[in-house]
Amino acid sequence: MIHLKKISKIFYPKTVALKDVNLHIRPKEFVSIVGQSGAGKSTIIKILTAEEKATHGNIIVGGWDITDIKQREIPVLRRQIGVVYQDFKLLPKKTVFENVAFAMQVCGIPSKRIKNVVPQVLKIVGLKEKLDRYPHQISGGEIQRAAIARALVHRPKILLADEPTGNLDSLNTKDIIDLLLKINEFGTTVVLVTHNKDIVNRLKKRVVLLDSGQVVSDEEEGKYIL
Repeated sequence: MIHLKKISKIFYPKTVALKDVNLHIRPKEFVSIVGQSGAGKSTIIKILTAEEKATHGNIIVGGWDITDIKQREIPVLRRQIGVVYQDFKLLPKKTVFENVAFAMQVCGIPSKRIKNVVPQVLKIVGLKEKLDRYPHQISGGEIQRAAIARALVHRPKILLADEPTGNLDSLNTKDIIDLLLKINEFGTTVVLVTHNKDIVNRLKKRVVLLDSGQVVSDEEEGKYIL
């Protein structure tokens, strides 16, 4: 599903974000990528979504070599990969329904299909009753659920969650992680990027630890010990 082969990323002039990273994530896996700030976690997300290009190495996503992906191909890639961020990135003047629908509208998807798909996805994340609310009218946890729904509308094979609970309290954090597990059970590969050791240790899933841009451990049912 995802295969990073000897990936290095150097930001000009000499900042090494990743160094010789080898990582294979299988279909339908749930993997946590952990490490302190500056370890290279978010750089991996940016390389997988073609926001950044690797300095060295090869990136395979779903059998597609995206190492030298062309600009016109990037939208196709991003429809296969859903991404959820810490800061939600919802549009404040659009309702929950409109925020999720917008991700489909920009791809030219017919309005009939949008009206059919969006309520289904909002039901999955537990927001079907709040589709007419604006971001300021719902809780932080519900805003993140809306962001997850937006990431799911193209039925991606992979969901990348970059510190998705960073702005949430412990109760909402648990709800979001449970939702990610539910999505994974549907068959979506989930990659969770976090520095929260309590989340990782509760999951009892595969853990990849980065330090100074390198993979220092990779364990099934691993733990994150500082």
